[in-house]
Amino acid sequence: MKQGILHDKDIREPLFDFLDEYYGKSRIIEEKQIGKSRADIAMVLPDMIVGIEIKSDADTYERLNRQIKDYDIYFDRNIIVVGSTHALRVREHVPENWGIISAEEENGKFDFYVVRKPALNTKRKIKLKMSFLWRPELADILAENGMHRYAGKSKAFVSERIMEKVSEEVLGKQISDELFERDYTTVEETIKDYRTKRKR
Repeated sequence: MKQGILHDKDIREPLFDFLDEYYGKSRIIEEKQIGKSRADIAMVLPDMIVGIEIKSDADTYERLNRQIKDYDIYFDRNIIVVGSTHALRVREHVPENWGIISAEEENGKFDFYVVRKPALNTKRKIKLKMSFLWRPELADILAENGMHRYAGKSKAFVSERIMEKVSEEVLGKQISDELFERDYTTVEETIKDYRTKRKR
């Protein structure tokens, strides 16, 4: 690593440690597709999902406007993490409700500073947030709320029915619960098991 010049790959692992210490219970999902963009990090917290975009010293703001539009409709709150070269001017490039974390490295040690905490994102669309869930996870939420199973129905149909019956506050916690429980090593078995039960 060149002293003083941080790249995305340099920041990630130390950032994960910082986020874990700062937020407590959390789960990190990397490189999540959101609309036409790819979120660097989707951080699952017990009652929300936070989008995190990393702009290292080696990055530019060229794609940021497009990314902001997508982050704003998918996540409950958003944070931009910047290297020191961006720290002074980053406020000019992100909405006021976005959080800002600056990253600095000296002699192999990273320091992260919360320049601004993220505020609630009022542009977020709960339907798009629900798209993060697999169909079996939506089935879990149906069961948890005592709703009909809607076997054979699409994710979009089921999401609409859930949104009609469950408040956003309750649903936000249930979505987080499902993402905390998700096991990526058994994804094929999970979906196969769901499809088998659906046919009964």
